[in-house]
Amino acid sequence: MTTIRLKFRSSSVEGRPGTLYYQICRRQSYKRINTRMHIYPFQWDPASCTLRHDKDRLGILSEYQKNIDRDLLLLRDIVDKMNSTGKDYTPGDVISRFMSKGHELSAVMFMKHEIQALTCAMKLGSARNHRKTLNSFSAFLHNHDILLSDLDWKLISEYEYWLYRRNVARNTVSFYMRILRSVYNKAVKEGLIVQKNPFKDAYTGIEHTRKRAVDEDVMLRLISMDLSCSEALTLARDLFIFSYCARGMAFVDIVFLHKSDITGNILRYVRKKTGQQMCIRIEPCLRCIIDRYSAITADSPYVFPVIKSTDTTEAYRQYQTALGYHNRKLKRISRMLGLDTPLSSYVSRHTWATTARNRNTPIAVISSGMGHTSEHTTQIYLAAISDSVIDQFNHHILDPLNRAVENM
Repeated sequence: MTTIRLKFRSSSVEGRPGTLYYQICRRQSYKRINTRMHIYPFQWDPASCTLRHDKDRLGILSEYQKNIDRDLLLLRDIVDKMNSTGKDYTPGDVISRFMSKGHELSAVMFMKHEIQALTCAMKLGSARNHRKTLNSFSAFLHNHDILLSDLDWKLISEYEYWLYRRNVARNTVSFYMRILRSVYNKAVKEGLIVQKNPFKDAYTGIEHTRKRAVDEDVMLRLISMDLSCSEALTLARDLFIFSYCARGMAFVDIVFLHKSDITGNILRYVRKKTGQQMCIRIEPCLRCIIDRYSAITADSPYVFPVIKSTDTTEAYRQYQTALGYHNRKLKRISRMLGLDTPLSSYVSRHTWATTARNRNTPIAVISSGMGHTSEHTTQIYLAAISDSVIDQFNHHILDPLNRAVENM
């Protein structure tokens, strides 16, 4: 007799979801088929070996149940057919037949598994990007699903054309294609589908766009603005200037700065986007802004009063909300100053790069994302340059702001 059971294996890491798998048993021989379905212990009923309903994850659990029902149906069908031949077989034979039958892998479901895996790994930005791609691709499919093995050159070409017809920017099209390609290639690498190179003609490059920057005098006008009427505008202005003074530090890195990242006159942090370790000398204009918020954040581990939670997922949600709010306040400041180029969280980064270039700073010193064709190229350039050299150029760039701070 052959038995097929759905089983759950807890994660060895506390707080992480475990894995669902199928156990095939025949004549005291056991084999398992691991799935890409991950749940938490409280979502598993060990008595009945079934999923428990969880209102917070009802959607994904419903999808899991559909997959489980389909897989069990296929496995039982395979066992019935093997039994009907009268020939002996092993659990391994059942698994081989199951996999070769094209354990039919859903494209949408596979992407949902990837999103969940990224979320569990706390790669929340990547999970968000995958979710955006999935939403776009699902809209193209009219919310129907296809098999991952049916993803071919023709379908990808049709999707690309569909995006362009909706006036989606070329870089956004490339963004979706790169995400889809990475998911497809992962399935190939795991031996789930055969490589058909469906993305061979898809555009996956990055088209140069005009980078916006403001003149140096705008930074001086900003630092001298009286915004005491609004704490929100003051914070937006201060974070914009902080980004500029910190060599174009990204907004996500600023709001997640911990007080423990500061030792004396040195600020050390790891870039969220690349994992690159950064070390910055704290100039007077930076110190002025840090000190301004020290009393407000006395009971917080963060340097600035933006993120309130220490829970990673909730903190990331707060960051996303704060980014939109920050950019809205910067636009208001732009109107107050009568600027042709509206300020945004990216403008400070491009402004530092432009100012650095105008002051004949070597291109190799300018941080990633500021004029280089790729992040990799920038890292190669920066790898050979010490932080002290970069700090020296940054000190030269910030000299006008440092003098302005000292005279305030």
